[in-house]
Amino acid sequence: MSKPSIPQGTRDFTPEVVAKRTYIFDTIRRAFARYGFQPIETPSLENLSTLTGKYGEEGDQLLFRILNSGDFLSKATEREDYRKMAPQISEKGLRYDLTVPFARYVAMHQNEIAFPFKRYQIQPVWRADRPQKGRYREFYQCDADVVGSYSLVCEAELLQLVDEVFSELKIPVTIKLNNRKVLQGLAEKVGQADQLTAITTAIDKLDKIGWEKVRAELLARGIPETAAEQVGEFLQMSLADLGTFLAGTPSGPTGLAEIAQILDLLQATPLRNAVEVDVTLARGLNYYTGAIIEVKAQGVAMGSISGGGRYDDLTSGFGLPGVPGVGISFGADRIYDVLEALGGFPDTRTFGTQLLFVAMDPAGLRYALPLLRQVRQAGCNAELYPEPAKLKKQLGYADKKQIPWVAIIGPDEMANGLLALKNLATGQQQSTDLPGLLALLKN
Repeated sequence: MSKPSIPQGTRDFTPEVVAKRTYIFDTIRRAFARYGFQPIETPSLENLSTLTGKYGEEGDQLLFRILNSGDFLSKATEREDYRKMAPQISEKGLRYDLTVPFARYVAMHQNEIAFPFKRYQIQPVWRADRPQKGRYREFYQCDADVVGSYSLVCEAELLQLVDEVFSELKIPVTIKLNNRKVLQGLAEKVGQADQLTAITTAIDKLDKIGWEKVRAELLARGIPETAAEQVGEFLQMSLADLGTFLAGTPSGPTGLAEIAQILDLLQATPLRNAVEVDVTLARGLNYYTGAIIEVKAQGVAMGSISGGGRYDDLTSGFGLPGVPGVGISFGADRIYDVLEALGGFPDTRTFGTQLLFVAMDPAGLRYALPLLRQVRQAGCNAELYPEPAKLKKQLGYADKKQIPWVAIIGPDEMANGLLALKNLATGQQQSTDLPGLLALLKN
């Protein structure tokens, strides 16, 4: 029999880890609700026609495709060209993100939606990426999007939301802001207006591989050497110099004006975390059309832990033109790793069982049941060891589960209507009645 294993890039989660992840999800979910976002869910599977062509060439390569059921090979093996063969063997795939399925959802449910529509979604996504630190093949995204409004107030509110979530999680972050129109202006300035995707895909790797390799990739993608050098100059410019550099381009000045307007809106409600305009911020996804946002934790070597931007044409691919959108996504798994590195999680014992009833005989078990119910009704997490085992064994169980309190029920306790309450952290033990027990637990 082979040793049990799981696929690379996936993980099992212990009760303690799940408790910590729930803390993250609950913090984000509460913030989403405060800002007026409503929850939806979409299927894990989407038609490949929904997913392909939305994430760029590299994104399409990272889609997990699902083999068709039935005898699909009898037709597929007649074809040698993989691109032609692929639809014969696979029509569905695991979702790559939550944004494209959301655009499909909006198109399908447009008559049921009140626009502007503010939705949030907390679900897993899958990418056939090379597993490494902070990068998984299965991971959760926590998305909030607004569709149906061109107003930059939406961007300002999303930045406030980001600031609020990370302030509550006590993670100091830097919020980076750019605009896709600024990058389009760069492509126009260097005479490569039709090569925006090639330019942004290369620039998106700048912080990982450095300028020389980005330059080499630009050249490999057919960008002339003079244009590549201008890209390098652009990436080192101050915000003040960008206005002069991009003046006269169709898109650049508009992008800079949008950035300025967002920053002006934020002046009314200053953020607790720093906001920086970063013209090197590209985010390789093809569907962005305006503001692009990325969030990085301070003091931890980790990629972005949140990101997003405006996409004003995504739903048109599903037969619904003219519906603008903007959204933000929180990477729960990377946030988890950052909180672990910072020691930022609350004591997980507060999430689990607070009290364990232990009985010495069957009569004690029966005696404990109504007490257990009252403790739970009072809002305390409690459980009963299901058999009258030796006290050492029951205390060992409580210790392993990090249960802080144990209520021991023996003949004397049943006779006197009391409980022997033991604090496992200090070893101290006292006799108390049920009201006294509840008061201790709540404190």
